[in-house]
Amino acid sequence: MEIKIKPSMKEKKRYLLLETNAAKSEKEQAILDYIGILGYAKAAPAFVRSNILAVNREDVDKVRAALALSKKLIKVKKVSGTLKGLYSK
Repeated sequence: MEIKIKPSMKEKKRYLLLETNAAKSEKEQAILDYIGILGYAKAAPAFVRSNILAVNREDVDKVRAALALSKKLIKVKKVSGTLKGLYSK
């Protein structure tokens, strides 16, 4: 028996298009260094592709700040509510 979740109960995600050559572990570490373990758990970052990061809607600004302050050159090129919106101009 599968448990159904109402759409209003699901976490709303935003997708960040990243422009960098850094590895996945370096991106995760940059977020952890700035917002900590609790902030990382709240943001729930998940890599959809190597250059696309899905983040909880409320914590997008914190994750963007963490990536901007990292020692590696990690630039957030665009933020969108859908994956299709990242690639449209």
